[in-house]
Amino acid sequence: MEATVECEANSKHSIWLPMTLAGSMFFILGCITWLNGAITPFLQQMLVLSPLQASFIISSFYIAVTVAGIPSAMLIKRVGYKNGMAIGCAVMAASALMYIPAAKMQMIEIFLFAQLMIGVGQTILQTAVNPYVVKIGPEKSAAVRVCIVGLLNKFAGVIVPIMFAAVVVTGVVDGSGQLSQQQKDIMADSLVMPYVLIAGLIFLFAAFAKLVPLPDLVFEESEGNGKGEVKEALQHPHLVLGVVAIALYVAVEVISADTIGSYALQIGIADYSVMTSYTMACMLVGYAIGIALIPRFMSQQSALTMSGIAGIVTVFAVVMGSNDSFIITNFLLVPFGGPELPDPLLCIALLGFANAMMWPAIWPLALAGLGRLTGTASGLLIMGIAGGALGPLLIGLGNVAGLGAQGAYVVMLPSYIFILFYALKGHKMRSWK
Repeated sequence: MEATVECEANSKHSIWLPMTLAGSMFFILGCITWLNGAITPFLQQMLVLSPLQASFIISSFYIAVTVAGIPSAMLIKRVGYKNGMAIGCAVMAASALMYIPAAKMQMIEIFLFAQLMIGVGQTILQTAVNPYVVKIGPEKSAAVRVCIVGLLNKFAGVIVPIMFAAVVVTGVVDGSGQLSQQQKDIMADSLVMPYVLIAGLIFLFAAFAKLVPLPDLVFEESEGNGKGEVKEALQHPHLVLGVVAIALYVAVEVISADTIGSYALQIGIADYSVMTSYTMACMLVGYAIGIALIPRFMSQQSALTMSGIAGIVTVFAVVMGSNDSFIITNFLLVPFGGPELPDPLLCIALLGFANAMMWPAIWPLALAGLGRLTGTASGLLIMGIAGGALGPLLIGLGNVAGLGAQGAYVVMLPSYIFILFYALKGHKMRSWK
């Protein structure tokens, strides 16, 4: 992109109008993104996939960002933010309809292509809505605005797996045993109507994005071409390191949210499809705390530092814990009528709390002081979402390599260590020398 994004002062418009639009976009992103955690173990059982094969369902969704990141930024530059949101939703809705022939033919290849195309749509939508939220108000409170819209994203992550389990999974399949072809057909048929409804809902959001009035955004024209701006942007270490931090953050977020169901399936938990909701609930708590504390009591940098430390500690708890121990669940869930779940499984969910403030904190730190390069930098940061394709693959490969379903989570440690480095030093770097 060849422009910066700044909100034009306009007394006729409140910040809550664009925030309402942005919040609705983050909600639909959450519905699509966090459905992966519920549908992956479902397809793993229906199509009889290995853990490594199942990881491709998630990876194909995120790998689209690598292809669509910069083109999405160029598209937003041409059509504007509001139209970009509408186009992103339309692509996602059309892609959701591909699940119908995929389910009918029970072909993993079509599922993967549908996931890829939904990933393209969400990349366009992310590229439009994220920099808008960051730049719609003061830079020092950007993390709070991202937290507010992020709450809707994570709230979708809480309710969607539960709805999926209630509408699709309940009465169709249990968590163990070999399935007959008739059972597989029943599972496949149960996907058709939900995805018709999902596509219809997203089309409505596309219309909302197109029709809702927004305050004008001022585009500061820049000289040169897009390639020149990318090269210039890459000369800023805090941005480049921020892209890496975003990629590693998304990798660990996807692992904690989208592989928890597969892990639950492997250790014999019947309600595997709702496990993503636990991770998202922990993220909601983290977002709420962030809104309350930033920037009045805590800086964005401090929040990111604490998140990195919490991630490292929690990964050790996942890997070193015992599946025969229920200390955490007896403290947090059972007294309130919740199920009894093994400690390592609950610790995977608690990673959601550690991850909550990473996205809201990294974005404004990475975009700080970039001026007219903000649009191009945002496209590069969006490309970092491709890290979500790496996380599940590493878990799958770790499982195959002999680390086991539980030990494979050790692959998350380098990511949290780098994020801690970015919080302490990387975001301050303004020169490669």
